[in-house]
Amino acid sequence: MTESAHHSHDHDHHHDHGHAVAGDADKRYLTMALLLLVGFMAVEVIVGTLASSLALISDAGHMLADAGAIALALLAMRLAKRPASGSYTFGFKRAEILSALANGLTLLLLSIWFVVEAIKRLITPPQVEGMLVTVTAVVGIAVNLVAVWVMSKANRQSLNVEGSFQHILTDLYAFIATAVAGGIIWWTGWNRLDAVAALLVAALMLKAGFGLVRAAGRVFLEAAPRGLDPDAIGAAMLEVSAVQRVEDLHVWEVTSGMPSLSAHLFVDPEVDCHATRRQVEALLHERYAIVHSTLQTDHTLPSGSGDAKRCVFAAH
Repeated sequence: MTESAHHSHDHDHHHDHGHAVAGDADKRYLTMALLLLVGFMAVEVIVGTLASSLALISDAGHMLADAGAIALALLAMRLAKRPASGSYTFGFKRAEILSALANGLTLLLLSIWFVVEAIKRLITPPQVEGMLVTVTAVVGIAVNLVAVWVMSKANRQSLNVEGSFQHILTDLYAFIATAVAGGIIWWTGWNRLDAVAALLVAALMLKAGFGLVRAAGRVFLEAAPRGLDPDAIGAAMLEVSAVQRVEDLHVWEVTSGMPSLSAHLFVDPEVDCHATRRQVEALLHERYAIVHSTLQTDHTLPSGSGDAKRCVFAAH
């Protein structure tokens, strides 16, 4: 095994091991949140059915969407751990981005549904059992606070985890708005406030959903990760004294927390191109946390001798 290949193998092994440990912890946090939500959802369905409360049953449907989002996130995490094989050279790591996109789209669709229902209730407000709604919402706040606390301990840099977190956070806001609205309705009998609270929640869901869809879209469109400017990276690579030109520079993200880079370097003819490549790799790792880079390195030749002399094509 060559020095470059051996170094790459060791680094990838430690990198994957670190991700595996963090992924196991995230899986536990998501599972705990899922059990909390499913348990309370069952209680809410029973109470809503006994009290003939459409509001509570509808909120149970929202919690079902939350539980589905977490279950989808757990499935995506399981798929992402599968090793690369065959034509799937990166494995199924991007399954987590698919999950985040699905969660974002679900939030957007739910927000639209809330807006439509809220408008209907503003026009024709139904009779709302304020006391029952308030008590159940207060219990829901407590359950969701615990779920949010559990989820906040997971790695939210992962779009997959962030998608599930946004679902639960939005549900917490929904319960707070419902509790306030239910209390005022219980006190004053102003039933239209239920629809006003629903519109507020819908606005929060639109914001969270749009953010998730936009972030997932950047990954699928191979955009540079946020915080990584390709022009600045190219300029930094030129700071390595032996590097004369940087061409075909591409920076993208395979999945959350896995930035990748490829570039064509032209170096002075008299230098050790392997040592120069290692310098550039170290710079990318230390300054930009890019651990997966593919660098094609060529020696430039004096004018009249051709464009360049191939040195090495190194995958790191």
